[in-house]
Amino acid sequence: QLQASGGGLVQAGGSLSLSCAASGRTGRSYTMAWFRQAPGKGRQFVGGISWSGPWNGSRTYVPDSVKGRFTVSRDSAKNTVFLQMNSLKPEDTAVYFCALDLDGRRIGASEYGYDFWGQGTLVTVSS
Repeated sequence: QLQASGGGLVQAGGSLSLSCAASGRTGRSYTMAWFRQAPGKGRQFVGGISWSGPWNGSRTYVPDSVKGRFTVSRDSAKNTVFLQMNSLKPEDTAVYFCALDLDGRRIGASEYGYDFWGQGTLVTVSS
């Protein structure tokens, strides 16, 4: 089960941090990612982090569309992933979802590669 939180209303140029806590077994190798969905649009990948065990560590990937503004990180002890969003723009307004892929060998940008989804948290950026 995934529980996302941290959404809210922020002015353009501001920052927000979203968190997603995973409960239950995630396995030794998994990927957690963030997607967003604006009204009338499909889900867009905005970042992910994979974990492949202590020997391989973790990898992150943020697409060019938000690179330099969005950062993904994790707290392994709490099975929680964070999405730090800076320099927010009105076009970042969307419902943000976290997702879990039980295969930590990849960070997929397609929503169809993920096994579990959180409930979504609304981010509204005012101009």
